[in-house]
Order: sequence, then C-alpha cells, then structure tokens
Amino acid sequence: MDIQLKRGLLDVCVLAAIKNEDSYGYQIIKDIKPYVTISESTLYPILRRLEASEQLTVYSVEHNGRLRKYYHITQAGRDRIAAFAEEWKEVMLIYQYVIREETNHE
Repeated sequence: MDIQLKRGLLDVCVLAAIKNEDSYGYQIIKDIKPYVTISESTLYPILRRLEASEQLTVYSVEHNGRLRKYYHITQAGRDRIAAFAEEWKEVMLIYQYVIREETNHE
C-alpha cells in the first residue's frame, strides 16, 4: 500500500479510536488491533503529529502512581474524520470501477 495513503488511514484510525472516549496509547493500540496492526513506535509519532495539527489534545492523569497521557479529539479531529468519510466515497467509486473492469475481462 502507498505509504502516504497508509499514513492518512492510520491518522484517521487513531482519531476514530478516541472519537467517543478519551484514551491512552496502549488502549488505542488494543482498540484498533482488530482492524490494523500498529506498534508503539508508529503510534506515538502519529499522536504527536495529530497534536501538532490540533486534531487532538493531551492531558495527564495519575494512574498507579505514574502519569498517564490521555488523548482527546478536538473539533478539527472530528472534521478530519468527516472529511475522510466523504473522500472515501470517491475512493470506493474508483475501487468499484477497477473491480468492474477486472470482472468484465475475465
């Protein structure tokens, strides 16, 4: 898969993981695992990039004597998910065209 496409998909997956409830890194990995495999070394740069673009905010909460970073989606992050949903409609049309062409030539 094209690296830029995958990067964009992972960004949206991370945003979707915190869309309904704030979460922390390890939980985000667990939540998206049924859909996509992501490592900590991949997740944390995504989280920093999303924070820098103001699509999420970060706050810390003490948990078992340690500070745990929680991530909260912003309106910009919600807008990103909505834009992705609209863009995906176009991607699906292209996919259907490609598959249609393959089916017609078999």
